[in-house]
Amino acid sequence: MSTSSSENNPEDVNHRSFWMPGNYHPTVKRTEDSFQACNDIVTCFQERARVERQYAQQLDEWSNKWKPVVDSSPLYGSLLKAWQCFLLSADRLASLHASICRSLVSEDADRVRTWQKDTFHKKLFGGFKETQDIETGFARAQKPWAKRLKKLDKARRAYHKVSRKEHAAKERDFHAQGNPDVSIDKQKKIQEERELAQQEAEKVRARYEKVLEEVNRYVPRYMEEMESVFDQSQDEERRRIVFLKDAFLSIHKHLDVTTNESVIAVYSELHNTLMGIDEQEDLRWWKNTHGPGMPTDWPHFQDYSPKKKSKKGKKEVEKKKGTIEKSVMIGGVRVRALYDYVGQETDELSFKAGEEFLKIEDEDDQGWCRGKKDEGWEGLYPANYVEVV
Repeated sequence: MSTSSSENNPEDVNHRSFWMPGNYHPTVKRTEDSFQACNDIVTCFQERARVERQYAQQLDEWSNKWKPVVDSSPLYGSLLKAWQCFLLSADRLASLHASICRSLVSEDADRVRTWQKDTFHKKLFGGFKETQDIETGFARAQKPWAKRLKKLDKARRAYHKVSRKEHAAKERDFHAQGNPDVSIDKQKKIQEERELAQQEAEKVRARYEKVLEEVNRYVPRYMEEMESVFDQSQDEERRRIVFLKDAFLSIHKHLDVTTNESVIAVYSELHNTLMGIDEQEDLRWWKNTHGPGMPTDWPHFQDYSPKKKSKKGKKEVEKKKGTIEKSVMIGGVRVRALYDYVGQETDELSFKAGEEFLKIEDEDDQGWCRGKKDEGWEGLYPANYVEVV
């Protein structure tokens, strides 16, 4: 029967059934398909890992590019701190996405590869042992069934053949009866042929029905053996599905940043910093640092004090310097640190956010002030790192 006629024949659906010889191959092929699916999964999420790594690198580049711009911007106080917090958040997110990249490659991909190696056992000449076992089981179960179907098909074709012969004999006998053109002897001969064809058809029909009965008696045993092998294949497929489900859940856990505590902390801190922008506090700081609130040595009467003529030595210079610093301290301003600062040079002052100390010299052209702690430590510090108390 041609392919075209098979497609148009409703009975062809039965021939494509799992129970028909050879139609178990799609079930057997699942093993190789699962192995290939594992390769595709690893390749897919290795590519996703590269995306995460590139994103982390781009965040780093963006943050490093804008840090000097932000630090030297005209913004100040809580507004500057809010802008800086965006860059700090980017640094932390870059670290997070870099860790996602590492998890996808070193944890998830390795897990799938290891499971592949333990689950699929390759044969020396190609294919997998698991595939061969299922294939052999189905073939063994179908061998006696296929023989019986072949025998049944032979009996059916034989019966249909004699049935056509019987039908033709009946047609000839019908047209010969009462036909004056056909002799009596000829009519008797045609009638005898009809009777012989009928007898032969009955014998062949009996053989066909007997073979069919044998096939039907074998059906329960055949179904049991086939279902046993199929259940074995289903168990293997179930284990594959369960593993891949767990693998996908692991990948989801690594990619789902919406529940990641680190991400939640980053955006929570950023939100709190933004909500902490205080226009009144920033304006007060500006007023005390660059406006009417700045400390000023207003003009006052200064008595004349003649200078003593003496040789200027090192001790005199140090004494004079000490006198100047002392006068500056008297006119100093109490300030509070907004951020942590670690001095990079020996003449710089280090402090923690919230710490208070005395500003003893105003900001210079490069944005540095001189301060002194209560313990006596003295040094330079960035002017925009503090606010007036």
